[in-house]
Amino acid sequence: MVAIRCSWAKGADRSLGLPRYETADAAGADLRANLPEGPVTLKPMERALISTGLHMEIPDGYEVQVRPRSGLALKHGITLPNSPGTIDSDYRGIVGVIVVNLGSEAFEITHGMRIAQMVAAPVVQATFAETEVLGASARASGGFGSTGVD
Repeated sequence: MVAIRCSWAKGADRSLGLPRYETADAAGADLRANLPEGPVTLKPMERALISTGLHMEIPDGYEVQVRPRSGLALKHGITLPNSPGTIDSDYRGIVGVIVVNLGSEAFEITHGMRIAQMVAAPVVQATFAETEVLGASARASGGFGSTGVD
């Protein structure tokens, strides 16, 4: 288990608590909208940056992936356009979640609403080397859809 240190942004509502897992075997901990100034209404196809009111210190060698909540996506068309979003270990700003309404009705995001989930994941950094020739593969340069749908 990895420990992520959290601190509150100025003016954030601390009574919402830190991210938490809603079940014992959940992979993602829920992030809540910290909107003490009032709700945000998203019209269809509208997006907004929603504050969690939190700063995080993620250990070196890890990232936090921010993902949509499946119930909001299915029932209301609410999702995250850059999913999964990445919070790097060296970021210390306020954690915000970009939310988009792909549904057909306006959707109100209220203070304390669970708007996304976060998954802590290890990071592997690659090295990059320039070459004139790449090794052969079965797929070769086949692009999008080249492997079919069956």
